[in-house]
Amino acid sequence: MAMHSLADNPAPASNGHEALPPNDTAPTLVTPIDLLPSSSAYSSLPLPPDPPPPPRRSSPRPGLEGLGLRRRGGWGRQAARMLTKFETKSNRVKGLSFHPRRPWILASLHSGVIQMWDYRMGTLLDRFDEHDGPVRGVHFHATQPLFVSGGDDYKIKVWNYKTHRCLFTLHGHLDYIRTVQFHHEYPWIVSASDDQTIRIWNWQSRTCVAVLTGHNHYVMCASFHPKEDLVVSASLDQTVRVWDIGALRKKTVSPADDILRLTQMNTDLFGGVDAVVKYVLEGHDRGVNWASFHPSLPLIVSGADDRQVKLWRMNDTKAWEVDTLRGHMNNVSCVMFHAKQDIIVSNSEDKSIRIWDATKRTGIQTFRREHDRFWILAAHPEMNLLAAGHDSGMIVFKLERERPAFCVSGDTVFYVKDRFLRFYEYSTQKEVQVAPIRRPGSVSLNQSPRTLSYSPTENAVLICSDADGGSYELYIVPKDSAGRSDYLQEAKKGAGGSAVFVARNRFAVLEKSSNQVLVRNLKNEIVKKSPLPIATDAIYYAGTGNLLCKAEDRVAIFDLQQRLVLGELQTPAVKYVVWSTDMESVALLSKHAVVIASKKLVHRCTLHETIRVKSGAWDENGVFIYTTLNHMKYCLPNGDSGIIKTLDVPIYITRVVGNNIFCLDRDGKNKLIAVDASEYIFKLALLRKRYDHVMSMIKNSQLCGQAVISYLQQKGFPEVALHFVKDEKTRFNLALESGNIQIAVASAKEIDDKDHWYRLGIEALRQGNVGIVEYAYQRTKNFERLAFLYLITGYLDKVGFMCKIAGQNNNLMGQFHNALYLGDAKKRVEILENAGQLPLAYVTAVTHGLTEIAARIAAELGENVPALPEGKSHSLLIPPAPLTACGDWPLLRVMRGIFEGGLDATGRAELEEDDEAAGADWGDEDLDIVDASEVVENGGDGFVDVEEGEPNEEDGEEGGWDLEDLELPPETETPKASGNARSAVFVAPTPGIPVSQIWTQRSSLAGEHAAAGNFDTAMRLLSRQLGIKNFAPLKPLFLDLHMGSHTYLRALAAAPVISVAVEKGWSESASPNVRGPPALVFSFSQLEDRLKAAYKATTEGKFPEALRQFQSILHTIPIIVVDSRREVDEVKELIEIVREYVLGLKMELKRKELKDDVTRQQELAAYFTNCKLQRVHMRLVLASAMALCFKQRNYATAAHFARMLLENSPQEAQARKARQVMQACQDKEDSHQLNYDFRNPFVVCGATYVPIYRGQKGDVSCPYCGSRFVPSIEGQLCTICELATVGADASGLLCSPTQLR
Repeated sequence: MAMHSLADNPAPASNGHEALPPNDTAPTLVTPIDLLPSSSAYSSLPLPPDPPPPPRRSSPRPGLEGLGLRRRGGWGRQAARMLTKFETKSNRVKGLSFHPRRPWILASLHSGVIQMWDYRMGTLLDRFDEHDGPVRGVHFHATQPLFVSGGDDYKIKVWNYKTHRCLFTLHGHLDYIRTVQFHHEYPWIVSASDDQTIRIWNWQSRTCVAVLTGHNHYVMCASFHPKEDLVVSASLDQTVRVWDIGALRKKTVSPADDILRLTQMNTDLFGGVDAVVKYVLEGHDRGVNWASFHPSLPLIVSGADDRQVKLWRMNDTKAWEVDTLRGHMNNVSCVMFHAKQDIIVSNSEDKSIRIWDATKRTGIQTFRREHDRFWILAAHPEMNLLAAGHDSGMIVFKLERERPAFCVSGDTVFYVKDRFLRFYEYSTQKEVQVAPIRRPGSVSLNQSPRTLSYSPTENAVLICSDADGGSYELYIVPKDSAGRSDYLQEAKKGAGGSAVFVARNRFAVLEKSSNQVLVRNLKNEIVKKSPLPIATDAIYYAGTGNLLCKAEDRVAIFDLQQRLVLGELQTPAVKYVVWSTDMESVALLSKHAVVIASKKLVHRCTLHETIRVKSGAWDENGVFIYTTLNHMKYCLPNGDSGIIKTLDVPIYITRVVGNNIFCLDRDGKNKLIAVDASEYIFKLALLRKRYDHVMSMIKNSQLCGQAVISYLQQKGFPEVALHFVKDEKTRFNLALESGNIQIAVASAKEIDDKDHWYRLGIEALRQGNVGIVEYAYQRTKNFERLAFLYLITGYLDKVGFMCKIAGQNNNLMGQFHNALYLGDAKKRVEILENAGQLPLAYVTAVTHGLTEIAARIAAELGENVPALPEGKSHSLLIPPAPLTACGDWPLLRVMRGIFEGGLDATGRAELEEDDEAAGADWGDEDLDIVDASEVVENGGDGFVDVEEGEPNEEDGEEGGWDLEDLELPPETETPKASGNARSAVFVAPTPGIPVSQIWTQRSSLAGEHAAAGNFDTAMRLLSRQLGIKNFAPLKPLFLDLHMGSHTYLRALAAAPVISVAVEKGWSESASPNVRGPPALVFSFSQLEDRLKAAYKATTEGKFPEALRQFQSILHTIPIIVVDSRREVDEVKELIEIVREYVLGLKMELKRKELKDDVTRQQELAAYFTNCKLQRVHMRLVLASAMALCFKQRNYATAAHFARMLLENSPQEAQARKARQVMQACQDKEDSHQLNYDFRNPFVVCGATYVPIYRGQKGDVSCPYCGSRFVPSIEGQLCTICELATVGADASGLLCSPTQLR
């Protein structure tokens, strides 16, 4: 029986056998099936005749919409309970595989690309695209960094995902490869192909070790049994086959002798008996697309084109059909058993995933997509995760929530596990079973308890679940029943989306349909009804008598007694609410954020996470400890956060006691995790200024690391960070930052680098420590800076010495500068003479009255004596008098902080020993500042060069020489760093943060950034929020804002002007540490005044003036700030009003420019009437358009305008004129065809002034003013506001702090 080529028997048009494109030729198989031996078990049986090929698949049957199975918006109504964890948009997904340990999934696409995704982070990790054509099968290896793929190019590729490359390719199949899979233990790959064979490959030797033949149509899938030596395959020949590969395993395990090797060579050529057919399962009426084993039971499930899912059972001798699951409306693509539950999951080309009860063989749930057929399913080997591939991507999802319902009360936590209510005592770590929980009557998924609320005084437990569309059960547990598993009571039940205790014997139930709360007593009787202030999805406890109501984008605290909203806060969709033990703080947990707020919902901080947030609890210090999928983290009250530890599996924190974290895992087991809390306790002590705690932690704990050092720097405690650091360069930087000159000098000596000495000099100069500055300049031989330092500090004698040093070094310019500093005219003349500048020397001598020297130089110059300008008065250059002569600048005296005193106490004993040793021959650590006069004697070589400095070996060799004492100036004292560690005072504190910087840090409003002087950030904000790119009109407004929000004080004539920020609402009683927003010169009331002026100019016909006024309003709006949501709405309304007027006035001015084109004039006048104007202006515009059209004999259009004018309550004269026009135009037609159809609603393009009618596709708009444009204008500057780019992406106008809450 020869196999037909695929060209004769084309693949059906769907279900993985997509029809080939019309230009492609199908690959032809030339090997007849007779050459491939059938398995020995069935070789003697006559082969059945070829079944007819399945017909080409058509689209799903019409009429499904009428069954109510499809809904707009993706998933159907039931599918709301599918817990989607990750979703991608891509080409059709044909193959999926989960990584067994990492949160990765492989997706092979119909386009030939293989994608590797991190489904927790939602990021694409890698892509592999060496296959030619669709890739239908893909699989991760269980332990090695490998995966295998098979595609329509007949190739099987094995990849290493660490090296991002294909290791090798296996050739052998002669047609499309449908599935590939690694064996869980042996180095095998099983592959199924349209060439009607299944092959088993050894990926280590890279050879084919078995060919399984017997199917007589495409083999759609093949997979290994998870434990036994079996392979199951499904084919379009309408059969499922189970193959025994025990012989192959034995041959792999036991080494073969020479005879066996010869046999192996024959079997490699002609096929062998390593794999035999054990069962052939016949029962499907059409081709079978998928078959898979149960992970532990002898069961097989299969899905086929007959739209049925069949369940099969097998034993050692036979296999038989158990049941058929009907419900799919089209071909079943894939089907499998769930690894942890007794359910079957199937998907189909009818665009649905169906969940079946494997024991009752009934349907449980259906998840449906609107437009995408499903092709493939994959289950995670360890976790409760599934993935499904469809026409436009894939989804990773769970069928049921794994979070146990729990409620903490005092020393116990109540929770539900295995259909029992239990409690766990933290102090004794004992678990007690309290009462059984009823099983839900329905068979749907996600019926387990969702939330739990507990009333300790009444010992009552309220359990909510999604059963029956949302219901609750009330259990009152007698005190003596704890621990008795035989205790059973009938719970009080009721319907409600959410239920929670609000008082000792009262609980509230949310009735979503009427958006009200029903307060019930313990007899389940309604005692009160209360409507809720916001559209509420769920309610939570918020203190006695109070409810926290959760809406989609906000939460509110509602007082049931007074019916008042106590607080409201905008948040991402909240999933869990965690109150601190004192009920003063609340943590609102959403999918990717943690919001911390006060009990009145005053926002404190928000943390954003890329991984899903799972749970959290408060510790006794007010730190919030929370978990994500893979980390345990902390959040301080100010929003600082960090990682405590990494988690292997998700956990749910129930309580935090000291360093112990109590939690529940997904199996409902209580766990105790010990953590190191020292990092966040240290940061908390710094935040709360508990410096005694900080001190003890520094001395006693092992806190260290770059993170702590950078945190201390960031929070303004570099002096504390100094005590953690041993590296000299880091110590130097921290010492400069904290102003500790003494440590900086010691570190600079150790480093001995020019750059560090230079930076030390700058900091010492800032502090006014002249001695250290002098020493730093000497170390770097910076003579120019040194001379100027001597000048401004009044050491004029040292300036003279510097002049001599410059002369010895032949530095003429330095010498001349020093002479200028000294005001020594003779010296300047001498220097100029020596430099050969005789004309300059002569002019200098004459100007300063040095007549003798001038005469001598004139004689040398002869005829070249320069002429001096006449009528000019001479003034002598005198060096300025120093403000503080010969000494350090005065420093502000402040009391020593706790760190300066306390941290040094640890080393005080060593310091005292040093004091006792002073005077002994231990040398001296004073700075070796060189006296400038000594340098002159030594020819200027006294300054030590950092690179060249060598110790002077001749210092101690004076003994036998009669050297005379020189008359030198008295020796300068060695400078000491101000702020010695043991002195009572130290240097000035570090400056605070400028108010303008605080404004920009706290605000996302462009106007406040401009007021602070940060024009670049203001421009970036406007570009992001409104798409603005032309900032030229905004420049004067930015300058006005900045100037207007500051005042300027002149302190001294010589000192710079002091800028003082002007704050909004400032008062003398306000705290100096609390800074208000800037006072802005532009306000909304000013814009209203401008609008009135613009209206007046429009009424008077001053169109250019009116246009200028309206555009100035549009230019000012982006930088104004308003206080309330109501004003935000008014600002947006103002933009729309001004936009309409700017457009209309521009068209009117354009119309007046056109003299000859009467048709265009009429069109522009007609478009002006389409603008939304004030009634007085609309009457004027209509009267103008009516008159123009009537004059040009467009009678029908003129009559239309006359009718509109009469509808706008015109004045008597206008009304009379309109009626006359209507009478004159009766039954007459237009003489000109205008591009104007008043019956079809339209907007006018702001650039081309042509109508864009309703239903016309592709128009674009300005992201700021909202003007509409034809598509060709996209990317250009908006002609209406003249600020934004047409069609740019923008987040929207932000003009009030209320929009940020």
